[in-house]
Amino acid sequence: MEFDALFTAQLDALKEEGNYRIFAELERRCGQFPTARSHDDEAPDEVTVWCSNDYLGMGQHPAVIQAMKETVDSCGTGAGGTRNISGTNYHHVRLEAELADLHGKEAALLFTSGYVSNWAALSTLGSRLPDCVILSDALNHASMIEGIRHSRARKIIWKHNDPEDLDRKLAALPANAPKIVAFESVYSMDGDICPMAEIVEVAEKHGAMTYLDEVHAVGLYGSRGGGISEREGLADRITLIEGTLGKAFGCMGGYITGSRALCDFIRSFASGFIFTTALPPAVAAAAQTSIAHLKTSQVERMRQRRQVARLRAMLDARGIPHLDNPSHIIPVMIKDPVKCRMLADILMREYGIYVQPINYPTVPKGTERLRFTPSPLHSDADIDRLVEALTVLWKQCAIAHQVA
Repeated sequence: MEFDALFTAQLDALKEEGNYRIFAELERRCGQFPTARSHDDEAPDEVTVWCSNDYLGMGQHPAVIQAMKETVDSCGTGAGGTRNISGTNYHHVRLEAELADLHGKEAALLFTSGYVSNWAALSTLGSRLPDCVILSDALNHASMIEGIRHSRARKIIWKHNDPEDLDRKLAALPANAPKIVAFESVYSMDGDICPMAEIVEVAEKHGAMTYLDEVHAVGLYGSRGGGISEREGLADRITLIEGTLGKAFGCMGGYITGSRALCDFIRSFASGFIFTTALPPAVAAAAQTSIAHLKTSQVERMRQRRQVARLRAMLDARGIPHLDNPSHIIPVMIKDPVKCRMLADILMREYGIYVQPINYPTVPKGTERLRFTPSPLHSDADIDRLVEALTVLWKQCAIAHQVA
C-alpha cells in the first residue's frame, strides 16, 4: 500500500480548503520582544510578533532569565528522570508551593504542558471515579476533550457559558453519581469570559466537582495573577484549578491545584504524570520567579490593558470588525480561510507584521480570524503601524467593514 499517497491526498485537500498550516520560522531575541528575526526568505529580516501567548513578555524579563541561567549553572539542563525516579528537584517542590499559594489551595502538581495537565487530570478523574459523569462546556479546549474521551466516562456537553442549560443537565442525573463540571475562564479563540459565579452555584447545588481551566487567565487577572477565579473571589469554591506556565508566565509547563488529597490522587494514578520526564529544574526556577514577580507587580498587567484598549479603539475607529469581549484577546474576523491566509501572508511579507491565521479545525468554518494579543511591550507606534496596514488591506481585499 502506498501510504505516502494516502497522506498526500489528505494534505492536498487541506491545502485546497485553505486550512493547511504553515509555520513561521522565527528567532526570538532576548530583550527585544515583540520583535523577532525571521528566517522566511519572503519576509523582512525583522518582524513584529502580534500573536504570542507570552502575554506579558515575562519570557524576556531579566529576573526570569537570570533565574534560569543560575539554575542551569547549579543543576545542569535536564531533570534526569521522571518525578518518581530521581527527577524531583528542589525547584519543582518550590514551584508547586508557589502555585498552591497563587490559587489558595493546599497543593499543586506540575506537568510538562497545559495540554498534558488537562489530558492527564480529566482522564484520571473520569476513569477512576465510579460511574463518573463529566459535563463539558461546548467550547472547551481540545486537551480537555481528549482527556474526557480517554477517560471513557459518560460525557454530557452543555451549551457554551449557559448555567441554565448546565442546571437542567445536572438535574437529570442521578443524585449519587460523581459529577464533574469542566469549563474555562477565558476562551482563547473568542476571548469571552465565563459567568463563573453562576456556574459554581449550579455545580454546588447538585454536589458536582468544578474543574476550571485558567490557562489564558493566570498572570493576567486578579490582584496577584491568580486568574478570573481570584478576581471574582471564587478560587476557594473551585475544586480543581488548572493552568499553564507557558503563556503569561513566559516559561513552559502545566499544573493543577487543589486539595492535598486531590493532587496526591492525580500524582498516584495519572499516566501522563507518572511516565514522563520531569520539567528541567531551570524551567521550574524561572517559572517560580515569574509567578512570584507577578504576585506583587501590577506594572505589566496595567500596561497590557492600556495597549489592548488602544488597539480596540483604533480598530473601531477604522470600522475593522473584531469580536467584542472583556479579555485581552482581539479576534479580527475574516470569515474566509483563503483570505485569512492571504492577509496574514501580506502582513508578514510587506509589513513585517506576524499574526497566524486561525482556521478550521481550531475554529468553525466561516469564522476564520486573525487573533491579536497586544502585550505591554508593544509600543504605541507598533499599534499605529498595525492598524494602518489593516486599513490598507481591508480596502485592497474588499473585506466588509463593521457598521458603527
